[in-house]
Amino acid sequence: MKVVYSRRAISDLETIAGYYRTVSDPAIAEAVERRLHRVIERISAAPKSAPRVAQRPSVRVVPVIRYPYKIFYRVNNEILEILHIRHTSREMWK
Repeated sequence: MKVVYSRRAISDLETIAGYYRTVSDPAIAEAVERRLHRVIERISAAPKSAPRVAQRPSVRVVPVIRYPYKIFYRVNNEILEILHIRHTSREMWK
């Protein structure tokens, strides 16, 4: 399955990586990035395995275990679109 990132998701990844680079060791920033990409790889293997968002039925959400993020995505035919990566302490994305 082809994976594409929305502008917002790209910005989210850059913000997350930048945050961890400034507040912690670069190795931690790399570990967070690797984990996010592994979860996205897992999603692409089983795109319909995550629950749908109640307010947006075409959007699914998967938690990133070990780190406080959720990945919001949509499946269109053979394209997995990563829409947003959100910290879990923030209000639910609508």
